[in-house]
This record gives sequence, C-alpha cells and structure tokens, in this order.
Amino acid sequence: MKITDFKGDIRELKEILNIINKSNKDKHSLKNQEENIKLFCEESDDEYLSMRRNAYIEELEIDKTFKKNFGYLNLENEEQFKITKKYSNHFCNFQRKNPKNKLNFIDLFCGAGGLSLGFIQENYDVNFACDFEKVCIQTYLFNHPNVDSKYIKLSDIRDIENDIKKYIQHDKVSVIIGGPPCQGFSIANQQRIIDDPRNKLYKSYVNIVRILKPKFFVMENVKGMLKVSNQILEDFKNVGYNVTCRVLNAKNYGVPQNRERLIFIGNRLNIDNQKIFDELERNKIESFVTLKDAISDLRVLKASKEKNKTNIITNETGGIITENQNFDCNTYLKDINQGNKKSIITFNHQARYNNERDIEIFSRLNQGDKSDDPKIKDIMPYKNRVHIFKDKYYKLKYNDVCKTITAHMKFDCNMYIHPTQARGLTPREAARVQSYPDDYVFKGTFTKTYMQIGNSVPPLLGRKIARVLKKYLKEEI
Repeated sequence: MKITDFKGDIRELKEILNIINKSNKDKHSLKNQEENIKLFCEESDDEYLSMRRNAYIEELEIDKTFKKNFGYLNLENEEQFKITKKYSNHFCNFQRKNPKNKLNFIDLFCGAGGLSLGFIQENYDVNFACDFEKVCIQTYLFNHPNVDSKYIKLSDIRDIENDIKKYIQHDKVSVIIGGPPCQGFSIANQQRIIDDPRNKLYKSYVNIVRILKPKFFVMENVKGMLKVSNQILEDFKNVGYNVTCRVLNAKNYGVPQNRERLIFIGNRLNIDNQKIFDELERNKIESFVTLKDAISDLRVLKASKEKNKTNIITNETGGIITENQNFDCNTYLKDINQGNKKSIITFNHQARYNNERDIEIFSRLNQGDKSDDPKIKDIMPYKNRVHIFKDKYYKLKYNDVCKTITAHMKFDCNMYIHPTQARGLTPREAARVQSYPDDYVFKGTFTKTYMQIGNSVPPLLGRKIARVLKKYLKEEI
C-alpha cells in the first residue's frame, strides 16, 4: 500500500472531527490534542497501520486545523470513541493482540467482506482473506481492526493457491467460505457465453479446499450455476467432501431483499448436509422485513444536479460522512447493528447525480411503477424500445422487500428509485438493504462503493449459516 491510499481515511476522519468540534467549540484541550495524536499515530509492526501512521503524520504537518481538531476529541466519551476507533492505530494494535476464538474461517474472493462479517458476528475469527480488487481489500482492512494486514491479501487466487499454506494464520481451518466470480452463469447476464474463463475460478476454490482440508466449506453463487452443479459436486467429492447445494432466498432470513443465491455446503465429518439445510429451512422468518424498515429513518436527500462532485458534502445531497438526524431504532436496525445504538454520524449516505429528465421521471412515478408507465411516456428516453427497456426505471415499494441489489448500481440507480424521494438509493441505503451494520464503511470512489455492496453476500444470511455450522463444529473441538 502507498500513503496516498489513506486519503479517504484522512478525509473521513477530518469530517468526523469537524462534527465533534461543532458540538464542543469551547472545549479544546492541548493535552487532549497531543495525547490523541499520539494514539492515532501509534507505531505498529503491521504494514497497513505503519503506512497509515505515515499518512497521518504527513497530513498533520500540512493541515493545522486537522491537528487542532484532535483537541476537541474526548475518547472517554463513548460516542466519540465509537465513531473514531477504527481510525486509531492504538485501538487497532490492541485489537490485533486480543486472544482468538477457537473457530476460524478463510474467505476466498472476500469482496467487501459481507459473508466474512456474518461469520465474525457468530464469533469465528478471520484466518485469511483475499480478493483481486484493491478497493475491496481497503474496505476489508479498515473494517476488521483485529486482523493483521498480512492475512488480508490483495491477489489473484490463482497466483497463491498452490502455496496457500504460506499465507494463513492457522493450519487447522474450521471453514472455507467464498463466492468465485461466475458472471457467465448469471441469469441477469444471459448474453455472456457459458465458458467465460472467470467461471473456472471455482476450480481454484476446490484446489484450496483440497490442500487445506477444512472441516466445512460454504460456497455462494448465482442461481445459474445450477446448470453445472453436478460437475461441481463431483469435483468436491473427488477431494473428499460430502456436498449438497440448495437455493436460498435472503428475504427468508430477515434480509429486506428478494435475493436468491445458490449455496453449496460441504464437509468431511460424515455429516448429512441436508440436515443443515433443513435447519436453515426451519429458521425462516414468518413475515418479511420491508424496505421501509431498512431505510425510512435515514436523512432525506435530493439527487445531485452536478456531475463529478462526489467529494462535496452538503445537507441537500449528503456525503461520505453526514450528521445523523434520526435516532429511532426498529427491530431490523437493532438486528443488523447487534443492539448497538445509532451513531451521531452516517457513513456513505450520498445521493448520486441525475439529469433533469431523470429527476422528473422519478417524481412522476408511483411506487411499483416502471418504464412502461403512461405517466412518463412523453419523456421516456427509450420510447420506441419500451418493450426492451421496461425495467430501465423502477420505483421501489416501501412496504415490500427490495428487488435484488446488484453491482449494476455503479452505473446508475434508475432501477432502484427511492419510494418517496426523487433519486436513486444511496450506498448506505443499499448497504442497509444488504444488512450491513451502520459502522461498516465502504472505501473507494463513489461508484466502487456500489459495486462492493452489490456483489456482497448479506451478512445476516451469512450469520444464519454460520450459526448452524457452529453447532457441528463445536462437537469437533
């Protein structure tokens, strides 16, 4: 990593300190300033933390306001500590030294870390994680302060699979998890040929399972992979695993989203995987969580009318850090935040740019309306091809589950129009729909945040799977 990779962290921390400063204008302490800077810039043997320290020190020499604002920060204040702790090298150093749990997992193709988070929430530890997208690794590193950065690797899995034992923390692996990129099988991507070379990455997954011999593995993918499921089951059987696959819908497990994914579960403990899926079946919820449950408390925003202005934070369009205005907390929000109170700030809640025509379309549509609605016929940009682009625009329904969140949101959110506001969903709203907690910060450019969220496994679904596996793994400890 380079010092410039921490520009986002510094920008976010500055905004947080500015908000704290506004509420503590007459409480500056030079002693606090010096002590806090020392904690945030604490030395570390960890390469990531050491590089961040250097970035902080460099910026503090340039920006005297940044330096002064550390004097308003009171780390004995629970709220202020909570919203700044992941930016503190002292906190991260301490977390990395904490004793570890007995259960651990390896996440291949970890992305932003949704599936990992589900397992962490059930008290598994990260043994190793990797992805080939730099921005995903930046997000993963920041949000897992208890994991030494040398065990979170930016790499193509094919470059490390045969030497995988060199990279992991613990030789004994409880579970390997992950979803090999398989765009060629996606139902939403029918134009791609089925022999897309990316679909062979699951072979690397199989090879690592063969080498490391975890007790269990969990592999997630698109429903379209059912076409080749027999071959996949055979591949795992050949390396000693009893495997079963089933399509699970995240909405049945408390996620406010209609998201069907194919889940493979395998083990080498002679356990009948059908029993695991049967238990997951019994754990289905009786009534679905709605989109309204997930996002209605978030700050009202307007679409940005200026292109390429995502670095600007305003009350009207939001930003990477905004002040929270609503502290109400329903059952769903308590669940995804594991009982933690809502913070004074909100991360990644920013409306994207839309032109005047799109904003007008958003305004005219009612919830559940799409591109073929007569109310927008006169301004519809695809008038002569409505039959092809009937889903180009779609206004989401508050009192229903959301449609599947996908990485397409990095291009536009016209298929994800907010139910009551003339704009698309923000990254934070999409993250809420995916069941990410509010303190999970997505790094990188604005469009990259959508990509990371759209490609994620909902943590809440991961949590439900991890919980069932834990019963069988504890018997083996």
